[in-house]
Amino acid sequence: MSSTLPTIRRADSMPAAARDNHVPVAIVGGGACGLTAALMLHDLGVDCAVLERDGTPTGSSALSSGFIPAPGTQVQKDLSIADSAERFAADITAKAKGRAAPQLVQAYARAIGPALDALQDRHGLEWQVLDGFLYPGHSVRRMHAVPEKTGVGLMGRLANAVAAADIPLVTDAAVRELWADDTGLLLGVGYERPDGTLEHLSCDTVILACNGFGGNAAMVRELLPEMRDALFAGHTGNDGSAIAWGRALGACLADLGGYQGHGSWAIPQGALISWALMMEGGMQVNAQGRRFHDETQGYSEASVHVLAQPGGVAWNVFDAPILALARGFPDFVDAEAAGAVKHCDSVQALAALIGCDDTALAATLAGQGPYPRPGTRALQAPFCAVKVTGALFHTQGGLDIDAQCRVLDTQGRPFPNLLAAGGAARGVSGDAVWGYLSGNGLLSAVAGGYLAAYTAAHLLRPPTGSKP
Repeated sequence: MSSTLPTIRRADSMPAAARDNHVPVAIVGGGACGLTAALMLHDLGVDCAVLERDGTPTGSSALSSGFIPAPGTQVQKDLSIADSAERFAADITAKAKGRAAPQLVQAYARAIGPALDALQDRHGLEWQVLDGFLYPGHSVRRMHAVPEKTGVGLMGRLANAVAAADIPLVTDAAVRELWADDTGLLLGVGYERPDGTLEHLSCDTVILACNGFGGNAAMVRELLPEMRDALFAGHTGNDGSAIAWGRALGACLADLGGYQGHGSWAIPQGALISWALMMEGGMQVNAQGRRFHDETQGYSEASVHVLAQPGGVAWNVFDAPILALARGFPDFVDAEAAGAVKHCDSVQALAALIGCDDTALAATLAGQGPYPRPGTRALQAPFCAVKVTGALFHTQGGLDIDAQCRVLDTQGRPFPNLLAAGGAARGVSGDAVWGYLSGNGLLSAVAGGYLAAYTAAHLLRPPTGSKP
């Protein structure tokens, strides 16, 4: 399939056949954002089509842990967990040090709970709240997962729901063209098929639910230079399409310095190791056997700290009680089966594995040195260790949008019928790596898809009662 970035075409040159192939809403991208938007449009009685570049809808969502933070859901209430949109918004804002877009923080914090409840009540997704630990920056337990506890499981359930609702999902359809008139009104899309042919679809509204630009090396060098040499562990669909379209249309871009890194990418296995291990008392040590940052601050900024170590490598060190917790995560079980987890019976064996002085390592394991963690027990033999590096997972900047997910031009005015959410748009992590609160990516995808659907329905026919 061609790697050419998408273009804007003049509406008056749109093929006549496209006008006969019409859908009210065209959704570009079949990840969690696009499928959520499609399901909500179905509930609102609005026809749509999802155009997905891959053979199956996966995207960055399938590569993630699949955990979605949300306050006030029915399952959270059933567990008597006291939470609110206001409390969640405060946690997001605090993690981003006040640099996240306030209109989106408020909109997403309010929308995500109803979105998860709608997916459960109307489309059969089963949610459970993760127990036993808090992810960095969250003040209460609000991380939701499907029973599989994986991004693949989440995407499989969303795709099954889309199929059950009989929503058109066109796979192997890489959108290459947007057709727009001189006012910025979008009239259709052109998408490339595996044999290189272009097909066209006219529409009344476009939702860009495609992902970010982490997989576009040139854009990363230009827009995110601090990660220009980092391993990219995201999806290849992160090719910067939304950025390219936005620039061609005169859209505003925002928070381009924001991204989700991860400091726990197992090498050479290429597997994500859950940060829950760090939050439960595990630690990261470098080639000298010393800790080099405060692990409780978050896994996104940990990517930068790990990459700054000799060779860009660190070791996740933990012990038997933490190993038992880790084995509750299917992704960890797979990584362990692939040989990522090394077992050491003593400090000396662990030091030999890492290649460091055992006296220095023993002091680190005993809690000596910088970044103290009061109340955390000392790790005990036998030990486990995973060799990791820092990686770029997905970008958090993109098209500037308002609280209704309408794309804004450089003067702050919304385009007539162009919406964006998820990785295509700015998120709620601000403009730096440390602003990423655990789950912000799927928060933007699912809450954004939910809100974009309601906005699209309103643009087509203003609703009389339904509100997101």
